Amino acid sequence: MADIFDVIADPTRRDVLYLLLESYSARTELSVGEIVGRLGLTQPTVSKHLKVLRDHGLVSVREDGQHRYYSLDASPMGDVEAWIAPFAVAGSAGSSVSTAVAALPGAAVGQKVGRAVAEQSHRARSALRDVWGQASRRIRSLKGR
Repeated sequence: MADIFDVIADPTRRDVLYLLLESYSARTELSVGEIVGRLGLTQPTVSKHLKVLRDHGLVSVREDGQHRYYSLDASPMGDVEAWIAPFAVAGSAGSSVSTAVAALPGAAVGQKVGRAVAEQSHRARSALRDVWGQASRRIRSLKGR
């Protein structure tokens, strides 16, 4: 079974996630038909990608008769964030984390490391939100064509 990185590597699935992120912000769900219409794809293609996203816990589905309504579940993106965070730390101000930790007095290490981790986690979340926002704007511009 593919990991989350394989799942989000597919541009069509990322487009679906972007649409669901927009609806998540508006606290709404999207039907398969709405996703099909907004992306200009066939229903079988959208359904195939939604199944992969659902199997990996990135979307949830609500059934209402024969209709399916999808919403974003971003909690699995924590794995992506956890993977990206060390790169953000390594890239911040050209400093080495091990050098910074070694220079701290023993009692302050936990507090300082905790703050550094929280700051880098915040930076990573902000970067991910920026990417989601840029992608959302791109999708809106594509829909306007």
